[in-house]
Amino acid sequence: MLAEQILLPRSARRLRVDLLHNTLNTAAVLPGVPQVTSIHDVIYKRYPETHAGIMASGVALLVPLAARRSRRIVTGSEAAKQDIVRLLNIDPIRIDVIPDGPGLPVAPHPLSEAELRKEFGTGDAPIVLTVAAKRPHKNLGRLIDAFALVRRDAVLLIPGFETPFEAELKQRAGERVRFLGWLDDATLDGLYRAATCFVLPSLAEGFGLPVLEAMLRGTPVACSRTSALPEVAGDAAFYFDPEDTNEIAAALELLLDNEQLRAYLRKAGLERARRFSWEATAEGTIATYERTLAGS
Repeated sequence: MLAEQILLPRSARRLRVDLLHNTLNTAAVLPGVPQVTSIHDVIYKRYPETHAGIMASGVALLVPLAARRSRRIVTGSEAAKQDIVRLLNIDPIRIDVIPDGPGLPVAPHPLSEAELRKEFGTGDAPIVLTVAAKRPHKNLGRLIDAFALVRRDAVLLIPGFETPFEAELKQRAGERVRFLGWLDDATLDGLYRAATCFVLPSLAEGFGLPVLEAMLRGTPVACSRTSALPEVAGDAAFYFDPEDTNEIAAALELLLDNEQLRAYLRKAGLERARRFSWEATAEGTIATYERTLAGS
């Protein structure tokens, strides 16, 4: 953060750049050149317990300053834009919504289902996969509680880096829930493909890349009907109320039991995922640069 405030503006001026694009929520307060900032979400405002210590203080101070000190703001969804307008008091005319591309690149050699089942000890059980940081707004506690109500010999796999909230989640989890730790791309790609269904129970998302990653691989998706997720999934997901444990459980039961529904969601997800590309993201970003330099 200190380098961003001191070294980055100095370098930008020395190199005589036309425009500075800050890609991760914060920006120099005195940039010395026109700047654009990507603010992916302001979830820290809605769920302040997600961050702690110096990170919480830095985010709370620097994100609003970045929004005010940037000529334009880029974000990935209309839901995120409305949060920025409402919670940071930013004029909506300064914000460009540019959806992300498909997230995790398709691995040229993803791990096979047989390899994955052997590595993670799932046997022949149906796999329910979630890809979400273990933080409060991701709502994994309710997902774990809901999964305990699912009357099948299924397993719930939760990959991802360890956080201070993981211990409490493990206490709630039964033997059918597996915490996998950080995975490389080939392993994660293979897990998407091996899963019977994918679930994302988030209370808030600025975009929701894991939903798009799952759809791109033909994995049936169930997710929250909140924030940006319907913008990403459209009619290609089965939605539930993320605050209703019974509704989450019912959604999982339905996807695990109903092959016809899974087949529909596989097809619809693949079609929906094709609407997103990094080329379109790049074109939208260039248009933002042009508006910024033109002073509009």
